Amino acid sequence: MSLPSSIDVAIIGAGAAGLGAAHALKDSGLSFIVLEARDRVGGRGTTVQAAPDVIFDVGCGWLHSADKNSFVKIAGQLNFDVDKALPPWRERAYGKAFPQGERDDFIRALDAFYMRAEAAAASGRDSPADRYLEPGNRWNPMIDAISTYVNGCELDQVSILDMDAYEDTNINWRVRCGYGALMTAYGAALPLALNCQVTLIDHSGQRLRIESSQGTLSAGKAVITVPTSLIAQQALRFHPALPAKVEAAAGLPLGLADKVMLALDDPGDLPSDGNLRGATMRTEMGTYHLRPFGQPCIEGFFGGRFAQTLEDEGDGAIAAHSIDEIAGFLGNDFRRKLKPLQESRWAHDPFARGSYSHALPGHADKRAVLAAPVNNRLFFAGEATSPNFFSTAHGARDSGERAAKEVLASDAKR
Repeated sequence: MSLPSSIDVAIIGAGAAGLGAAHALKDSGLSFIVLEARDRVGGRGTTVQAAPDVIFDVGCGWLHSADKNSFVKIAGQLNFDVDKALPPWRERAYGKAFPQGERDDFIRALDAFYMRAEAAAASGRDSPADRYLEPGNRWNPMIDAISTYVNGCELDQVSILDMDAYEDTNINWRVRCGYGALMTAYGAALPLALNCQVTLIDHSGQRLRIESSQGTLSAGKAVITVPTSLIAQQALRFHPALPAKVEAAAGLPLGLADKVMLALDDPGDLPSDGNLRGATMRTEMGTYHLRPFGQPCIEGFFGGRFAQTLEDEGDGAIAAHSIDEIAGFLGNDFRRKLKPLQESRWAHDPFARGSYSHALPGHADKRAVLAAPVNNRLFFAGEATSPNFFSTAHGARDSGERAAKEVLASDAKR
């Protein structure tokens, strides 16, 4: 839709947080519009048809903490099928690359690490999570690799207080035709301006002046849902400046978690929904979901500094490394059965510049700082503002709903 000249509420970003805010304002009587820089909704959640028989969630793919995940109810309302099968991690490994005895030993070491970190967090003093690795434990590099998938970064960059605040009910479901597809349907009936990149919010006057690639808009209030990277790097600027927001966003950087989808010529060779990972003594490794939903493919995951290195090598580097690693696990003749379909490169996405937030050591309190309204006119949402469900799509959606309620409460006070 075309940009109105004036609006009650401008919502910046049509990811899960922006969509949550918009839905919460639908029956408020306020006029609103969602301004989205991309040509689609969903933000860091997008589903593609990678092949005629393969769907691929390029971004978020799991309904984490599904028993508390607001997208589960939304999926039911929109008639999206939710798959409740067990996820392919922890003990569900496949093949000789990671024998059962070693897997058991690794899980014990991983659980012991989390227990030490949790006990340390109970003191209320923050520190980097890598301090709670057992010195000399053979599994430390692999525990660090798990952190790159979970946090998007290695443990030396993770606050133990933030890690302890994350709520995980260990119930993880999937949307059969894609989490990104669910978000697209969730946003379908909302007033959206796509291809509309907001670069400046001027809050110096009586009304907000919002500058975008499609022109200037006047608004009474704004809900800002862009990733922390865009605030910290001031791709979205404020006038007057908001140094506390920039500092808070810088303390909550986006880690990097990338995915790759490989077509599998002979799917009968591998189990459906299995996990492939080697007992490697290095952090620079992938983990592989075999035949998700029974599809003829393998989905690979990479995180942290290694994912950044592969991204920087250019298009196709993640797929090439994946094929090499899988062939190393399953035999070199397996190489001919794999074909690259698609890969994510979230660090190179100009409107994301990463995957999901983590708090740097000493910055766990910055989530609340980032979430706080400014002068009852600027309201902030996004996964990074969620106190307990950060790094998730439902945490983002719920934060958007929370920000919209703050808008309505501020409006009622006038």
